[in-house]
Amino acid sequence: MVIDDTIAAISTPIGAAGIGIIRLSGAKAVTIAEKIFRGKKKKLAETPTFSMSYGHIINGNGEIVDEVLVSVMRAPNSYTTEDVVEINCHGGVVAVRKVMGLVLKHGARTAEPGEFSKRAFLNGRIDLAQAESVIDLINAKTEKSFEVAVNQLTGVLSEKIKNLRRLLLELIAHIEAGIDFPDEDIEDINVSVIITTVREISGEVSRLIETSETGKVLREGIKTVIIGKPNVGKSSLLNALLREKRAIVTDVPGTTRDIIEEIVNIRGIPLKLVDTAGIRETEDFVEKIGVERSKEVFAGADLVLLMIDASTGLTDEDMGIIKLMKNKNYLVIINKTDLKMETDFSEIKNLVGEKDIVEMSLLTGEGLELLKDKIEKMVYAGKVFAQNEVMITNIRHKHSLERVMQSLEEAMKTIQHGMPVDCVAIDLKAAWEILGEITGETVNEDLVDQIFSQFCIGK
Repeated sequence: MVIDDTIAAISTPIGAAGIGIIRLSGAKAVTIAEKIFRGKKKKLAETPTFSMSYGHIINGNGEIVDEVLVSVMRAPNSYTTEDVVEINCHGGVVAVRKVMGLVLKHGARTAEPGEFSKRAFLNGRIDLAQAESVIDLINAKTEKSFEVAVNQLTGVLSEKIKNLRRLLLELIAHIEAGIDFPDEDIEDINVSVIITTVREISGEVSRLIETSETGKVLREGIKTVIIGKPNVGKSSLLNALLREKRAIVTDVPGTTRDIIEEIVNIRGIPLKLVDTAGIRETEDFVEKIGVERSKEVFAGADLVLLMIDASTGLTDEDMGIIKLMKNKNYLVIINKTDLKMETDFSEIKNLVGEKDIVEMSLLTGEGLELLKDKIEKMVYAGKVFAQNEVMITNIRHKHSLERVMQSLEEAMKTIQHGMPVDCVAIDLKAAWEILGEITGETVNEDLVDQIFSQFCIGK
């Protein structure tokens, strides 16, 4: 990608809004903006950095296009380390597109997806792990996932990776110095020192990998399906977790005939919550389609909330659904405990084994907080993460760390087999290079292009 030209993009969503922002970055950003801006006071070229000017955008005929505020951020103290200009015009499709059209007409080109962040990376302002956290920050669905993204953006993960690379590099340098300069007065490194250091690094890498499952959940959410026979309370549970009447609730079995999906925040954990049609045999053509769709969604679920009616006892429909639960990650909810209990708790326990069971009355709200506790416990698996603890949220980072572990394990095997230390250095170098892929220090251009192509245009 050429990075000596000036790029521009609309950095706010298209649609009715108070403000729309067009962002420019590059050596000619100020010059291009000045061609279409008429300020009340100083020219943009005379405007100090980090300041904002009031005026109008003018077209080629001298006509006013919009009333705007223009901010200037001069290199190298900007997001991209280049000259950056942001034109704050009125939000709305017409105003934003007219201003963007004039910017392009006067010499800018449309930015590629993620090109602003890519320039920030290529110009050394942020590393690759920090750049990827920008996506997480934009897509954060809960406060917890937002906190993790901010944590990574500040460079906490990058610092951890750099420390591990430093330890490896010191070890490699000591090994190679003894090999390359045998006549010099360089003390041979003790094998026990190599083993101790490799184990220390392996322990740190292993701890990072352990956080990846929780990190993935915070980043992407858990696809959670509510399943059960008709009229068991699935839609009531959806409404209770959302704290709004999203699904229609009646006493008539089979009311829900289609899939309803919403994002809900459970203790900082984003759940992609899906309410399904009650699973049963039916002759109703529309309901039958809903049942089939329920089974399809169920098959791809990360977590299943299996609901059973306490007031009816276990039915053939319940038994059929429980059979579907094999190899599934699920919780059992016994609903309607405010009514006369007809369901045998011990029978359910025998059927579901070690799975958690929550007794609940959605009418009174009893058991709802316990359900949230159980979900939180399943996600964190008994682990408590400190506020500033490094957490792996990116699948690319996880795969890289797994490859690092493989290289470190190979290094340990090489030592155990009594092979020369220069063979150990080969495995340690591989681990060092793979760690560099996370921060972008040893990454190839194709991977960089692939990562930034996932960004939105204006970022």
